[in-house]
Amino acid sequence: MIGVLCSVIAGAVMALQGVINTRLTERVGIFEANVFVQGTAFLLSFLVMLIFGRGNLAAIRGTKWVYLLGGVLGLVITVTVILSIKGLSPTAAISIILISQLLTAALIDLFGWLGAEKAPFGWQKFVGLALMIGGIILFKWRTIKG
Repeated sequence: MIGVLCSVIAGAVMALQGVINTRLTERVGIFEANVFVQGTAFLLSFLVMLIFGRGNLAAIRGTKWVYLLGGVLGLVITVTVILSIKGLSPTAAISIILISQLLTAALIDLFGWLGAEKAPFGWQKFVGLALMIGGIILFKWRTIKG
């Protein structure tokens, strides 16, 4: 149940963050906003680590390089979400982002990439993806038509 709750919170917070970051970008610029957003996240993460951390940060030296790309991906995520929301509505942008996340996660499961356990991608998942894509088309129908 904690996984479901955290997923709901993450989805809601990601949507809020995308809109908030887009508004900040309009005021200060995209890369300036990103520095503020990522810098704030770093400082808060560091503080939380100092208070609650029980891991071994030094073990990062023996980690595969691909697992160290989270910060780089964080930059890509922040910038592309801002540009998506700026170019579309928040609902359309987040809907397309969710479909992209779902498809990418399904490929990770299917092929066992990045150490994930392999999981099949049956016809039900294809139907689910098609329904989501159809929903976005219906949602944006008026914009598409005219």
